[in-house]
Amino acid sequence: MGTDVSSRTFTREDRQRYRERMQRCMDALGTMLVEDSFSFPRQQMGLEIELNLVDGACRPAMANSEVLEKIDDPSFTLELGQHNLEVNVPPRELAGNETLDLERELVSTLSSADDKAHDAGTSIVMIGVLPTLRQEHFERRWLSNQPRYAVLNDRILAERGEEVALSISGELSPLPGRTGEKLAGYAESIMPEAACTSVQLHLQVAPDDFAAHWNAAQALAGVQVAIAANSPFLLGRALWHETRIPLFLQATDTRTQELKNQGVRPRVWFGERWITSIFDLFEENVRYFPALLPETGDEDPLDVLGSGGTPSLTELRLHNGTVWRWNRPVYDVVDGVPHLRVENRVLPAGPTVLDTMANAAFFYGAQRALTTSERPLWSQMSFHAAEENLYAGSRHGMGAQLYWPGIGWVPPDELVLRRLLPLAHEGLRDCGVSDEARERYLGVIEARCLARRTGSQWQRETVAMLEARGADRDTALSAMLARYVELMHGGEPVHTWPVTP
Repeated sequence: MGTDVSSRTFTREDRQRYRERMQRCMDALGTMLVEDSFSFPRQQMGLEIELNLVDGACRPAMANSEVLEKIDDPSFTLELGQHNLEVNVPPRELAGNETLDLERELVSTLSSADDKAHDAGTSIVMIGVLPTLRQEHFERRWLSNQPRYAVLNDRILAERGEEVALSISGELSPLPGRTGEKLAGYAESIMPEAACTSVQLHLQVAPDDFAAHWNAAQALAGVQVAIAANSPFLLGRALWHETRIPLFLQATDTRTQELKNQGVRPRVWFGERWITSIFDLFEENVRYFPALLPETGDEDPLDVLGSGGTPSLTELRLHNGTVWRWNRPVYDVVDGVPHLRVENRVLPAGPTVLDTMANAAFFYGAQRALTTSERPLWSQMSFHAAEENLYAGSRHGMGAQLYWPGIGWVPPDELVLRRLLPLAHEGLRDCGVSDEARERYLGVIEARCLARRTGSQWQRETVAMLEARGADRDTALSAMLARYVELMHGGEPVHTWPVTP
């Protein structure tokens, strides 16, 4: 959500003023795009990782304030639930050995943070959905102790006018011969969103290149999630390989069933068309989504722009933070200079730092290659096909069938090995990434696809093995998570993890 907001009740006048101010923000943004006012000295990447805290029994530990105090590092912040933290990596160049340096820093940073978390009786876990969460962990009292989370919770529920409905049907059971599992229920808060812990990849781009990078990211989303799925369990049930995708949509859905039937867009949104400018996305946000937090600042963006300054576009950025696109446009200002970023949000956290870096390298490389292609992929592929790929990859993981121009329907591992991995190598070379880094990270992606083993597949197989040996589901999930944490700290990529008790 960006910055803190007040907890006051918003009036009709607040909403009208906010709407007017957002239109002035749009006018200012349009002028800046025409005048090419943006900084782009070099291609920079950024990274955010959402984390979970667990206790000695691998249950959620509602202790993020205490753990944050012990870590005492400004790169760590609170997240929505009291069992969540987030680590933010300062932006850096993509070229050279920067990714190798980042990997070493992340390993060191997370290891140090985990040691300090132990002082509070907790451990840090990188995983898409914490499998030991229970219904009681979705109560409002477990929201983090910051006003913006309570305000956001209350505004979403007020817009919806009823409880949050959860309904997800699983692909199949981890045990042969069983029918698919289902989740159906309600939550009285948006805390199910806190179950969704992700990796967010940022890439700074020039304004003229933004549309191509966003379109490429949209086209890659289904492949990304299929080969990196790490969220198979929720509330004790085996659901999608990347359950985080439907869960996030439902947890923050402000629509009643009647509004869904009318075709009102969800705030967790893939979109509905390829774009020609970043302006298209902000315009859609303003046109389709009412303000959840209509709080205005003191700045008039057109006045600031007219006097030669750089507007913060406060209202537009706040609104953008309450529309959760899987690939989100970002306008930001650093040291008085504006820039634009694509924020890729489809990936789950974990399983290891090496897997995370491999996922990032694959995305950046494949995205770069697609943006420099003579014939854009999105001129050969419908937007609907890209969206369907996202849901197919999320539901079935490596077992999905994805559509790709020139190939047709193909499993994600075959698509990556035959088509996208060579493109990712080419793209990383174009970005100036060192051969050592390129081969290290894309080698992990290649081996994962050859083994057809994601974090989700390992979790499902391990739980199935434990249940076959007589464990009930809760016991199996706790034991699996304990083993997961051990292997996560071991640092070897997930495709090498053995399925053992």
